[in-house]
Amino acid sequence: MTSAPLSTARPQAPDAVAGVPPWLNRIAVLASLTVLPSCLWRLAIAAGVPMGWGPGSDLHHSYYPGRESLVLVFVTVLQECLGLLSLGLVRRWGEQLPGWIPRLGGRRFHPLVAVVPAVLGALALTGITFLGAATWSEVNAANPDAPTGPALWIFTLSYVPLLMWGPLLCVLTVAYWRRRRLHG
Repeated sequence: MTSAPLSTARPQAPDAVAGVPPWLNRIAVLASLTVLPSCLWRLAIAAGVPMGWGPGSDLHHSYYPGRESLVLVFVTVLQECLGLLSLGLVRRWGEQLPGWIPRLGGRRFHPLVAVVPAVLGALALTGITFLGAATWSEVNAANPDAPTGPALWIFTLSYVPLLMWGPLLCVLTVAYWRRRRLHG
């Protein structure tokens, strides 16, 4: 009895684009995951979990859960959706409209439709996150209700991955632009 050789190739996403190297797919997944820790942190606050903010802060657990939680959930869902758009730069749905869209489904769109928002997003994300990181200690020192101790570490570890989102999105955007220019 002979056995078939085991395949070492990883299965590709069903909407994968030919010509996208595996390392670029990994960057897209990583870019989309950079938002997850801060989203989970924000959802914990929305659920009323004490995250170290003092009673003078709008993020103090005594305000949650409640109506204010809806804002945090909305921001979290929006941020997750924007993070997942990074995958569109290496997937088929980032080059043509999905078939379920009436009259337009299946049509390819011009690369600039994706490139312009991605470049603007990458620049904004990089600027906002690096400015936030550079000024965090000043902001923290000026706010007596900001988290300290372990709560500060949890907050910091939740937001540090966002520093990678902008640069990773930039790499994905350049690769997308080059691929679409060369291959249509």
